[in-house]
Amino acid sequence: MLRWLKNVWVLSLKEFKSLFGDVVLMGLIVVVLSVAVYSVSTGITTEVRNASVAVMDGDHSALSYQIRDALLPPHFKEPVEVAREDVDGAMDRGDYVFVLDIPPHFQRDVLAGRSPTIQVLADATAVTQAGVGLTYLSQIIQQESARFLRQNSAESMLPVTPVVNIMFNPNGESTWYLAVIQVVSNVTLLAMILVGAAVIREREHGTIEHLLVMPVRASEIALAKILTNGMVITVAALLSLWLVVNVWLAVPINGSVWLFTLGMAIYLFSVASMGIWLATLAPTMPQFGLLCLPVYVVTRLISGAESPLESMPDFFQMMTWLSPVTQFVQYSQDVLFRNAGMAIVWPKLVVMSVMGALFLALALARFRSMLARQS
Repeated sequence: MLRWLKNVWVLSLKEFKSLFGDVVLMGLIVVVLSVAVYSVSTGITTEVRNASVAVMDGDHSALSYQIRDALLPPHFKEPVEVAREDVDGAMDRGDYVFVLDIPPHFQRDVLAGRSPTIQVLADATAVTQAGVGLTYLSQIIQQESARFLRQNSAESMLPVTPVVNIMFNPNGESTWYLAVIQVVSNVTLLAMILVGAAVIREREHGTIEHLLVMPVRASEIALAKILTNGMVITVAALLSLWLVVNVWLAVPINGSVWLFTLGMAIYLFSVASMGIWLATLAPTMPQFGLLCLPVYVVTRLISGAESPLESMPDFFQMMTWLSPVTQFVQYSQDVLFRNAGMAIVWPKLVVMSVMGALFLALALARFRSMLARQS
């Protein structure tokens, strides 16, 4: 056992030297966990922000101007008045996300209690902004009309008043969610690429022959690659969580970082083992990349990071719980967002550990056969 541990230690030192000497891979780690996290978190939004609005104002009354003035940043840009004959062309070009058609005599009909209507045209190719923005516009029109008539709001006239408490992200900012999930998703890609590249690099550079004449086992070689790359990715991910997410993007971390680190270590063991297994199936680095890409994309799409698991078909929901990616995404949300403790998340740790052991067994079986073919 001591000999086995010593061999793992020596091989790990070799892996550290090889990894830190590879400028491209080290640059990939830095970019993926800094620039990529920031750009995706700030560049993609699920709320209405700076939506362009045009107005066909056929009334030009105090009420119509009051509604227009209520469309304020950061949700909407300043409304632009547009002629009716120009609307179709502007919508076809995508110049505006929303167009409000305020009919003539709108204020007079409101004062007379005739319940006039305002037509709202929405460019539904911008799916998120169109869906959420229509709700915003409906509320603004109702509130401004009630304020103009000095009436109570429609909500106050309902027999039941709902009290809404938004948990864990009170302002509903997509950056809070996207920043953390981006770190979680990027470590998956890094673990697969780094560990797989380490195996293929040995084969392409011819150093696999050196390992064959050394008194080392396949388990020692594989575990050294998993531990080395997993440790580097863990440190880089924690730095990204602190510097990029918490400091740069000002996203609060509510849960235990130590518990998150424990889960990440187990998860990286599982994903790195899968990376070694995939590397033994692909003879060259380009083929390995083509093999990793669909695996990464599919596991991420069904992990619950992009859309809730509950919205998927029942068959896919059952399959996703066998994926360590799904388990770690749910684990990260529980720990970092909801401040869950070990009593809640331990089943996910067990599943990730079992899947990691399975992938390691598959990787070692393939790794031994690969070494035998090389000899």
